[in-house]
Amino acid sequence: MNEPIDTFRQRVFQIVDAIPRGRIATYGDVARLAGSPRAARQVGGILSRLPAGSRLPWHRVVNRLGGISLPGEDFIRQKTALEAEGVEFGPEGKIDLSRYRWVW
Repeated sequence: MNEPIDTFRQRVFQIVDAIPRGRIATYGDVARLAGSPRAARQVGGILSRLPAGSRLPWHRVVNRLGGISLPGEDFIRQKTALEAEGVEFGPEGKIDLSRYRWVW
């Protein structure tokens, strides 16, 4: 019997919800933990479709270089939320993955 279609999405939600305050994970980390290591883009797609007002800490997921992939207002919103949790950005606008990356 096939798994329900929402299984991967639900696992993504559970993993992102478990990322502690002040820590980050990459889209690839979340995909790997959800059982599909090559699905980083799908993780981004799932998070981009969250309803307004979602309490899921989507802002704790960044790209593989420790950067924010979102443009404009969304970039500012994500950066502000991370800084409010004590996450620091380096001179190139990247987060030090060795310091802030969450390990499940």
